[in-house]
Amino acid sequence: MKKIKNTAGLQTLRQTLLEAQDPEMPVVRVCLGPGCLALGAEKVARAFKSAVRNKKIKARVQPLIKGTGCHGFCSQGTLVSLSPANLFYVRVKPEDVAEIVATSLEQGRTVERLLYSDNGARYRSAAEIPFYRAQQKIILKNVGIIDPLDINDALMAGGYQSLAKVLTEMSPEEVLKTVEVSGLRGRGGGGFPTGYKWRRAADNARENPGPVYVIANGEEGDPGAFMDRSIMEGDPHKVIEGMIIGAYALGANQGYLFVRHEYPLAIHHFSIALRQARNRGLLGKNILGSGFDFDLQINRGAGAYVCGEETAIIASLEGRAGEPRTRPPYPAQEGLWGRPTVINNVETWANVPHIMEKGADWYTGLGVPHSTGTKIFSLVGKVKNTGLVEVPMGISLGALVEGIGGGVPGQTHFKAVQTGGPSGGIIPYELKEIFTDYHYHPEEFIAAKKEISVDFDSMAQTGSIMGGGGMIVMDDHDCVVDVARYFLRFLEEESCGKCLPCRLGLKGMLEFLNRFARGQGSPEDIDALESLGQALVDGSLCGLGRAAPNPVLTSIRFFRDEYLAHIVDHKCPAGVCRDLISYQIDPETCNGCGLCAQECPEACITGKKKKLFTIGQEACIRCGVCQDVCPVQAVQVA
Repeated sequence: MKKIKNTAGLQTLRQTLLEAQDPEMPVVRVCLGPGCLALGAEKVARAFKSAVRNKKIKARVQPLIKGTGCHGFCSQGTLVSLSPANLFYVRVKPEDVAEIVATSLEQGRTVERLLYSDNGARYRSAAEIPFYRAQQKIILKNVGIIDPLDINDALMAGGYQSLAKVLTEMSPEEVLKTVEVSGLRGRGGGGFPTGYKWRRAADNARENPGPVYVIANGEEGDPGAFMDRSIMEGDPHKVIEGMIIGAYALGANQGYLFVRHEYPLAIHHFSIALRQARNRGLLGKNILGSGFDFDLQINRGAGAYVCGEETAIIASLEGRAGEPRTRPPYPAQEGLWGRPTVINNVETWANVPHIMEKGADWYTGLGVPHSTGTKIFSLVGKVKNTGLVEVPMGISLGALVEGIGGGVPGQTHFKAVQTGGPSGGIIPYELKEIFTDYHYHPEEFIAAKKEISVDFDSMAQTGSIMGGGGMIVMDDHDCVVDVARYFLRFLEEESCGKCLPCRLGLKGMLEFLNRFARGQGSPEDIDALESLGQALVDGSLCGLGRAAPNPVLTSIRFFRDEYLAHIVDHKCPAGVCRDLISYQIDPETCNGCGLCAQECPEACITGKKKKLFTIGQEACIRCGVCQDVCPVQAVQVA
């Protein structure tokens, strides 16, 4: 692979690559993101390659079979797109490939049954599907289009053009100023102004000459979150380009990608991207003939959730236990090896090339004041269209969950959404009057259901956080006490235990919730739980402990009646908490099939075929298997 010696060489190479492309050449893109891979996408890709190789395609040129990163529409995988026909097929299996090749590639017709359909309508292209149509893809615009293992694909899509502009047309100070004016805030959870962080690091380095470091935080540990992973897997060169630009502004010559060990595909793709960038002269010595030197290396985290905190990352990179330390000094003052260090998460770095390309004014025109740009969310849980979405900051919660997500499937109702990962809050569907106790004016927030703005400040006003972008939708079969208990248990296990409030406070909060789930306790215990949670907020060393009480505090704030139902009425309204429910068989509905008795692990269901079956309550462990297998929904929670 020939090195690019200067920016003119970069432009020449890109132009040469583009001119070599035949716009009429059929291209089959198979999503090879982890979700589709789990559904057999690799077999689909192999089937396409085999079919094209073994069959004489009547198309003018032989199709190109290309693997891509995650397309985002995870609930419909495996996803396959065809260009220039602009066809988008969903839930493709290896046995469908022969029909696609024969019908779409050879005959130019559509395989109707593989199109996405909703409410009787079929959608031929991805752009027509509501899930995609309502998004505004900037960071993800190349993900699902380019081959992440081919740097030429990235170059043709505009990769490293912003870097060329920065190195030839902008001074480090101009880069810093552009990031400051853009209003870019950290996408990893804290929402700290990126430009301010960069400025402090640059000023400290000027006052204390020596090395400066940049770090990409890919330690994405939130359950249900996969935003950073998808960027690293689908467009790794955008992250590399953003880090080079940041290093140029800060005078850094060395950078690190800190990524969790559980992301093997992201590590694999990023490693290949780094090697290709070095071979092309886009990393290393004298980048594009500018005289600027910068290189990157990958460091794997061991899976500790607390290593998402920036000082814990630094400790891990230095070979110490990944535990946070007291701040100040902040990493921008004394970070890695005691030197000024800028740590931004993967999505934040991926924003930088776009800001350099189109300018700060363009970026501030996206989103809302104080929360500019777009944000990527992983939409999971009780929602029809699960997957990865990118939307402007300030979109309403209802538009995100019901418009793009398609709402809650079946006959259940959208009850709440948990935002920001395990340290985020549980926000209810109906938001009327929720601000009255906190001296806000409900009319300012439209005082109606689902109209809260999804941005940093609005999330904070609800008591939640936007976090990295994880969003878990719940319906009326989800118990907020049980959900809060789940996340608190996760955080207790992931706490490093270094500070007393977090080490003992989480344990104490979990004991309260365990008692509530058994129907024990008193209404006064709810107030005691809130007080303990506030002590964690005020006294914990790092962001994990300070944010850990959020699921509990917000669920009490918005769903206190559900807590009281557990404690006072000894009932779980959602029918989840085992100690407060029983399973019974409705005699009017039971058809006597006996499936419940066959599957019951405790053999506590008795009856005869074609007769009524009953559940022995003393032996029942309330596992719910009987309800899951009943074909007529005769098993009910009481």
